Amino acid sequence: MDQKDTFDIVRLLQSHRRERERLHWEGTFRDYFELVVANPKIAQLSHARICDMILSAGVEKINEGSRDEITRYKFFSGELYGIEEPISKLVEYFKSAAQRLEVRKRILLLMGPVGGGKSTIVTLLKRGLEQWSRTDAGATYAIKDCPMHEEPLHLIPEPLRPEIEKRYGIYIEGDLCPQCRYNLEHVYHGRHEDVIVKRILFSEKDRIGIGTFAPSDPKSQDITELTGSIDLSTIGEVGVESDPRAYRFDGELNIANRGLMEFVEMLKVDEKFLYSLLTLSQEQSIKTGRFAMIYADEVIISHTNENEYKAFVGNKKSEALQDRIIMIKVPYNLKVSEEERIYKKLLEQSEVLKNVHIAPNTLRVAAMFAVLTRLETPKRANVDLVKKMKLYDGEDVESFKMKDVRELKEEAEREGMDGISPRYIINRLSGALVKENVKCINAIDALRAIKDGFEQHSGISPEERERYMSLISLARKEYDEIAKVEVQRAFVYSFEEMAKSLCNNYLDNVEAYCNKEKIKDPITEEELDPDEKLMRSIEEQIGISENAKNTFRQEILIRISSYARKGKVFDYNSHERLREAIEKKIFADLKDVVKITTSTKTPDADQLRRINEVLDRLVREHGYCSICANELLSYVGTLLSR
Repeated sequence: MDQKDTFDIVRLLQSHRRERERLHWEGTFRDYFELVVANPKIAQLSHARICDMILSAGVEKINEGSRDEITRYKFFSGELYGIEEPISKLVEYFKSAAQRLEVRKRILLLMGPVGGGKSTIVTLLKRGLEQWSRTDAGATYAIKDCPMHEEPLHLIPEPLRPEIEKRYGIYIEGDLCPQCRYNLEHVYHGRHEDVIVKRILFSEKDRIGIGTFAPSDPKSQDITELTGSIDLSTIGEVGVESDPRAYRFDGELNIANRGLMEFVEMLKVDEKFLYSLLTLSQEQSIKTGRFAMIYADEVIISHTNENEYKAFVGNKKSEALQDRIIMIKVPYNLKVSEEERIYKKLLEQSEVLKNVHIAPNTLRVAAMFAVLTRLETPKRANVDLVKKMKLYDGEDVESFKMKDVRELKEEAEREGMDGISPRYIINRLSGALVKENVKCINAIDALRAIKDGFEQHSGISPEERERYMSLISLARKEYDEIAKVEVQRAFVYSFEEMAKSLCNNYLDNVEAYCNKEKIKDPITEEELDPDEKLMRSIEEQIGISENAKNTFRQEILIRISSYARKGKVFDYNSHERLREAIEKKIFADLKDVVKITTSTKTPDADQLRRINEVLDRLVREHGYCSICANELLSYVGTLLSR
């Protein structure tokens, strides 16, 4: 390490220490009360604190103004993809709880399949709280030396609180813990205003405001992990177990006060641990040792799988706890584009991509297979799994509207609760990426790796394996079409210009047709009827029938008018199905050229030149490397020769 590097690390450490010093604050309760009067949000309850934290990151609207508008919360959007609906329900819970409505006295339970994002949601909330408490907006203060990091306003006696709320608008809820009550009388001699208050920074590692409880062996796991235990080192000094000095208020429920308590797989814990949650959820109190109920203000959040939840709901003994739970389903993502983002995020965290190239569409095809495994077979005769997959991902599919998508979702109640998890796909892709001498993997390599893993996956039954094999074939067929389009597009020189020219010609004719007008020849200026042959040659590429052509043309005209009103320029990319039709028309005209050039084993000089131009374009403009570009060309040549 040279001198400059040493200087940089020292400077960074110094900066880090200065930041910690900046966040340090200590004063009397009198000082703290002045801060609260100036900014009452300092004393907000845990649900309101988390709600503010989430909303402060910002919100974006997808499909704004439509009936299918989606709210995406930026707090989660960088890590979680395709589960906007469960996250919206989660945020609605915090919004209601922040208003001190009854839902804050409920346990939040996330239920869904493994690898669906449940634990990631909780982790983001925990890490977010840690960062939020380090900001000015999230500053949190507690009574110094309180094991439960207690709200200092608890020092105000009960009879004075109505007057405080009337005069300052400050709501106070809760009571002092046994330790603080003892210190107030014996250390501060009853002088509430002299009690020392300090700023606290939430930290799971330091056990401040964030607790975590995971089930283990019921025989060795004790309730004291949740509620604290007797301090045997001081019991001889103080004489009785009911003295606060003889007790450690260090259980997970105690230290999570003011913040968040995570129960990992809550429904797997022994029943005796769940009893503590009954009083905490409904009465916001913890029963600890030989003490009266201790007030606690914390968000209780847990996660479990569907089988555990069904067993829990079916158990009559757990009815009291069931009534205190708000369950949010967190199914697998059902959008191919979002699934692809999950894989990209996970793979970019590794070093492997520095040495191995992933061909375009590889992750997309793997995502297609994963999503197909999660979809329920449609009940409608005119919808297959592939169409359903495309509709869910927002693609235009002939004769289907958003109303149809909603109906498809409504008829499939358990959709997304079964299928292949993102973890499995990433495991298989990782295996393919680290194979010896591998420099690049493509979509076929990915599907092969996924298929080869079925035998090793203990959770896949023979029936499921057979179904998954058929879905591998479906994903392969989709890739075949994608591959042909990629190569055909690369063969088209100045593709954009050709597409724009063809599109403008089509639009001129459609406008004249719909308005029952003539079209003027650009050269002779002769007035002609709209070119029906041209319009049908394009529309037939996407299966628009003779009976449906009028509807399609009117739809295009409406879209053009909509763009014009908004001051936007309409081109062939502005309508998904029109773009597909234009591309297919150009490709159809070039198909023979592509077929001959890609499939010939001994290309002549002209064909070789074309091949090299296509390879160069695939590498330069489409994200391929020389290896996967050659493989793609060879693969498409085989497809076209069949």
